[in-house]
Amino acid sequence: MRLRVVYDYCVIGGGIVGVATAHRLLERHPGASLLLLEKADELAVHQTGHNSGVIHSGIYYAPGSLKARLCRQGAAWTKEFAAAHDIPFQECGKLLVATDSAEYARMLALYERSATNDVEVELLDAAELMRREPRVTGVGALFVPSTGIIDYTRVTRVLAQQVQAAGGELVLGAEITAISENSDAVTVSGPTGSWRAARLVVCAGLQADRLARLAGLRIDLRIVPFRGEYYQLPPHRKDLVRTLIYPIPDPELPFLGVHLSPTIDGELTVGPNAVLGLAREGYRKGSVDVRDAREILGFRGFHRVAAANVRTGLREMRNSLFKRGYLAECRRYCPELTVADLLPREAGIRAQAVLRDGTLVHDFLLERTPRSVHVLNAPSPAATSALPIAAHIAAQFDD
Repeated sequence: MRLRVVYDYCVIGGGIVGVATAHRLLERHPGASLLLLEKADELAVHQTGHNSGVIHSGIYYAPGSLKARLCRQGAAWTKEFAAAHDIPFQECGKLLVATDSAEYARMLALYERSATNDVEVELLDAAELMRREPRVTGVGALFVPSTGIIDYTRVTRVLAQQVQAAGGELVLGAEITAISENSDAVTVSGPTGSWRAARLVVCAGLQADRLARLAGLRIDLRIVPFRGEYYQLPPHRKDLVRTLIYPIPDPELPFLGVHLSPTIDGELTVGPNAVLGLAREGYRKGSVDVRDAREILGFRGFHRVAAANVRTGLREMRNSLFKRGYLAECRRYCPELTVADLLPREAGIRAQAVLRDGTLVHDFLLERTPRSVHVLNAPSPAATSALPIAAHIAAQFDD
């Protein structure tokens, strides 16, 4: 006897992108039946709940990319959603600080890109930088006034409340171990149950490649986890800076560098660095998952990334092992910081899609089947961009 289609839509993944997608689908299709499945016992426990809480402006990203377009839109939509639902946020602005002539040249290139990406930016000299942030030093800086801070876990929970208010169902603790698609529907199942839906969206973050392979997709990539280790400054240091302080990013690397980040709850954090993780969901230092480690170390694409970034990788490992190396990264733009200022804070883990040829996937990446959409790569600024990413995903089912 054939199973009937129980749900119009099923979304796998309780991070901000998955929950925002469920929210968008119900906005577009009022009265539709929708099921949201999350492996953990809470929402937003992985990348969504382990980032800097920054509402990014979109200044960095390649013009014409999904990242550039959706980040600008996402910053505006995030602020509108927060204001409508009494979620605290603050437009504190961001300073991108150049500390030498090489960074200054990259800063000017970034300033040119900001105009192409339609992001408002002020170009500051060293004197104006010091006037605005007396504890920060550099040869110049870019000030991005639209950059803000927010609690993305809270945003995710409010989105989930909206999903449930619109009739959507939420099931936690639902690990998925099998996905089967035919011409009529998609069936997903695991130790706690089996569900059937006409359409499936998979926003699995750190497990995105595995669920894609479960569904039978022939993908030429693997998720490589990078640990982002943070420190927290002591309470008497929380007023050290008023704005977000970022280094000028290296365009050859996918990460933005160690930055000083005020948080919406009044703390001041430093980080993250970027070191290889040997456990996709292991946040304690030294965490190793045998399956995860075996897959990473046996993947040709990872070996090519490692070979191309030996110097950077060794520096990041050194800074992870020795706090003074990490401190040196911060002291380039904030020289008064000391080792005693760096207090422990939980790490984050970034899901980075890497192709077999060693290419790091920089942009958002979706893969379609007749009845499914898989989000294979959603790195930073995915939290900022979650609402327009969700709209982009929902529109995939219109054709």
